[in-house]
Amino acid sequence: MIFLFAPAALFLILVFVLPLIRYCWISVHALSVITNLEMIPNYGANWIRLYNDQRFWQDSFQTIRFTVTSVSLEILFAIAIALLLDQRWRGRGVVRALTILPWALPTTVMALGWRWIFNTPHGPIEQIISLLGFESINILSNPNIAWIATVIGDVWKTTPFIALILLAGLQSIPNDLYEAFRLEGGSSRQALFNITIPLLKQYLLIGILFRTAQAFGVFDLIQIMTGGGPASSTESLALYAYLNAMRFLDFGYSATIMLGSFILLVFSCLLAWLIFNQIKKIQL
Repeated sequence: MIFLFAPAALFLILVFVLPLIRYCWISVHALSVITNLEMIPNYGANWIRLYNDQRFWQDSFQTIRFTVTSVSLEILFAIAIALLLDQRWRGRGVVRALTILPWALPTTVMALGWRWIFNTPHGPIEQIISLLGFESINILSNPNIAWIATVIGDVWKTTPFIALILLAGLQSIPNDLYEAFRLEGGSSRQALFNITIPLLKQYLLIGILFRTAQAFGVFDLIQIMTGGGPASSTESLALYAYLNAMRFLDFGYSATIMLGSFILLVFSCLLAWLIFNQIKKIQL
């Protein structure tokens, strides 16, 4: 049996464990243009700098805000879409195929499309606002609402992913349960909260964990739509690490940022798992 798991275990070691160990090693060294790209031990100076780095904590807050908002909306929309696609009606197969298109599109192409939609003054949203006689809101230039535009782009692209997971879960629920529930006088709404949602909890957990990990590491969407602006108001941890590595050539501190974000991600996923364990005990 162990030989069946060996290829997957070897793959995880090569693409995850070994890079993680290397990041840990780099994070306790100075590695930048100042050191002529030579690793010099700095005995935890990068971690002290990270702890005192206000920009890191600001980006942490923004990344968590983006992740929580996006994943929450995606779960709500995905449940509605999965329930709709699980019903029998004419044209369901075509709609199912079209539903997956946003997720299949490359993030770069999708982000460019949303950047044009929110563009000022040529984007369709600003054009409609202008036609209605309202003042321009400069969506991508407003630090208070620019992050909402990135959330909209992310929700539009990745909701189909969770919807497919939930649709697979819905199709695994026997129809006999619903028929017996209706014979007992239960309504459709009661069946949703007493049968469907409880039996979908494992699928919801899988979707939440996958999407939390992906949203927490968001990079290309932010880079293309806003570049982290305005005034770093949409900057994610992944983008901050990228800037330190590729713009400032400070690879030691960049590795420290990535490890710090990894610790936050592990804590977030553990929290989600604990919450779901408690939800399992609740009788709806």
